[in-house]
Amino acid sequence: MEPHQDHRGQPAEPGPPPPPSSQTTARLSVRERLARWNSKRINWRVLAVLAAAALILALWIDARSQIRALQQDLVRKLAEVDNYDRESRQAATQARDTVRDLEYRLGAIESQVAEAQSQRLAVESLYLELTRNRDERILAEVEQILLIASQQLQLAGNLKAALIALEAADSRLQRADSAQFVALRRAVRRDIERLRSMPYVDVAGMSLRLEAVDQEVDNFPLAMHERPAEEEPVAAQPDEGALTRLAREVWRDVRSLVRIQRVETEAVPLVSPSQAFFLRENLRLRLMSARVALLAHEGDSFKRDTRDAVDWLQRYFAASDREVGQALTTLRQLAAAEVAVEVPDISGSLEAVRNAKVVRERRLR
Repeated sequence: MEPHQDHRGQPAEPGPPPPPSSQTTARLSVRERLARWNSKRINWRVLAVLAAAALILALWIDARSQIRALQQDLVRKLAEVDNYDRESRQAATQARDTVRDLEYRLGAIESQVAEAQSQRLAVESLYLELTRNRDERILAEVEQILLIASQQLQLAGNLKAALIALEAADSRLQRADSAQFVALRRAVRRDIERLRSMPYVDVAGMSLRLEAVDQEVDNFPLAMHERPAEEEPVAAQPDEGALTRLAREVWRDVRSLVRIQRVETEAVPLVSPSQAFFLRENLRLRLMSARVALLAHEGDSFKRDTRDAVDWLQRYFAASDREVGQALTTLRQLAAAEVAVEVPDISGSLEAVRNAKVVRERRLR
């Protein structure tokens, strides 16, 4: 567009711009709005980029921290696995040692089992051999038990031991449960009832009581050593004078120089130390003789020996002593007991078992 020229052909000076029209004003406002909108759009993009960068940085930092935590956890797990592996190796070594020990023990047990089986076979063969002669063996056992009971009765007079032996024989026959032993068992039961009806004499208890007295003989004081009881001193009166107290003590000492005692029994025998020794030994012999008579069930000898022991204790020893008094009481009780009991015999049971053996031998023939 060329500049405006005047009528002289020279260019004319530019005048003031023409006033913008309404259309031009509208275009300018639209452009300004677009420019503003574009500037705002650029700002939002920058903010979005910055936000995205911050988010990526946060994610990267979080990922790094997680990776570091995973690395630490991995290191810890590896250490735990190493410890577990070490413990597993130790456990495996111990298990190997235990297995070896168990194998050794198993071998020893197997050898013992084999030995036990061989012994069991030997016992079974022996048992089979014994069962063939079962009745003969039972009769032999019963006869041996009855012989022991008879010896206890005849030699020691021990009713209790004989009764126990007869009950053992009856129990053995009961376990056998054989009809051919009925007569033998009836005879044994008859002797058992007869022994139970006999009076029981506690020979062992009485013998122990005599032995207790025998052990205390050395502690018994002699009667000649016994002294009268001392008079109790008179208590001093609170208002008593010194001269009166002195006179009373002098009078008491003077009275103690001479003692007068009334003896209503016979004079106490005097014995020398050597005679005292033999006196105690003779008393022991009396007690021993009483024990022998007790074991032999000799009532007269037992009573005579115990009474003599009581007489010696009363004559030569201090009866006021507590131990001597207890010994006298024990000996008097023993002297009053009956020891002469008629000892029964068990010949009926012995004859029954011998007859059973004879009958069995005849059957075998």
